[in-house]
Amino acid sequence: MRDVVEKASQCAWQIHYHIVFPVKYRRGLLDEAVVKIIMLTAKEIEERYDIEFEQIGRDKDHVHILCTAHPKIVLGQIVRVFKSITARELFKRKPDLKRDLWGGEFWTDSYYVATVGERADWGVVERYVKNQGKPKEELRQLKLF
Repeated sequence: MRDVVEKASQCAWQIHYHIVFPVKYRRGLLDEAVVKIIMLTAKEIEERYDIEFEQIGRDKDHVHILCTAHPKIVLGQIVRVFKSITARELFKRKPDLKRDLWGGEFWTDSYYVATVGERADWGVVERYVKNQGKPKEELRQLKLF
């Protein structure tokens, strides 16, 4: 767990979100070129907004994000900012994606979110997000006993 407590002029916080964004129609479009655009765009988002992307992982048809943000930024705003800005950049830099998605949106309207609490095992969640899309034989199964 990151033990860093973020501070601003009038508050302190330790909020971490695990968010999953599926690609529209669950299309397997997240190749290396698309992921590179998403990662670069996430860095630009960090510079413009009070959002820090701590880890980004992906499979072929969805992205996992581990992030933190100032409490003034509500979860819906994080989702909207990430989805809209990354989709705009993807369609701008790779216009052929519109053909694969019938000219529509890049992300589905839905998403999954969970908070990673102060007492949660941060390392487990971080490894899970980081290892998305890797062949399962590369990953070692955790044992209960």
